[in-house]
Formats: sequence, structure tokens, C-alpha cells
Amino acid sequence: MKSELIAPCGMNCNLCIAYLREKRKYLCSCPGCRGNNKDKPNSCIRCIIKNCEILKKNNWKYCSVKCEKYPCQRLKNLDKRYRKKYVMSMIENLGFIEKNGIRKFIKSEEKRWIKDNKIFCVHNKKYFDI
Repeated sequence: MKSELIAPCGMNCNLCIAYLREKRKYLCSCPGCRGNNKDKPNSCIRCIIKNCEILKKNNWKYCSVKCEKYPCQRLKNLDKRYRKKYVMSMIENLGFIEKNGIRKFIKSEEKRWIKDNKIFCVHNKKYFDI
């Protein structure tokens, strides 16, 4: 898994259908929500959390408990939707990253989502070849 594919909101884009579909279809990977690549999904380009002024002003990679608005309503809504539909919590992911760092988070995610050299897609609940 690539750490640059962990979104500011705590989403692991390595598990996203857009990333996995692009990787499989074109044998290259979606860039995730970071960077200025215009080929990424519109939801990533327009994401309010990714484009948060507080993140930019403080040069933070991820939403943080250091933020006076953490967790903001948008993050709470996203977290609620992903907990219900995809058994994943952005707020838990961010807490783990804050406490343990991104490297340990990636290792934890690999143990959770990769089985028999296949990676689980949270959106369609299928495994894809790595």
C-alpha cells in the first residue's frame, strides 16, 4: 500500500473502487486525492475536506485533533456514511495515524485488507489482484 494514497480525511484510497478499477484497467494507478492530476475522480478534485483552508494554512497532511473544528461536520458525516456502508471509520483511521504514525497505519491496513495477494475494495466488497 502507498502512504500517499491516504487522504486528508483518513480514507485509504488504496481500497477505493476508483483506484482499483483504474489500476486494473490501465495497469497504472489513480493518483488518489492528493496532487493536481486532473485524471482523478471529480469527487476527489472537489472534496471540501481535501481543500480545507485549515489543512492548507497549517500544512497538515491529515485532519488533526489539533484543529479547533476536529472533527468537523463534513468529516463526521463522511465517517458515519462509511461506518454504515463500508465498515470503515475515517475518524478511527485519523486517530490511529495521529497516535502511531502513517507507517504503522499502513502495516495495520495491509493486515486488515490484503489476503492471499489480493486487496479488498470497500466500495464493491470484492477482492482485486495486487
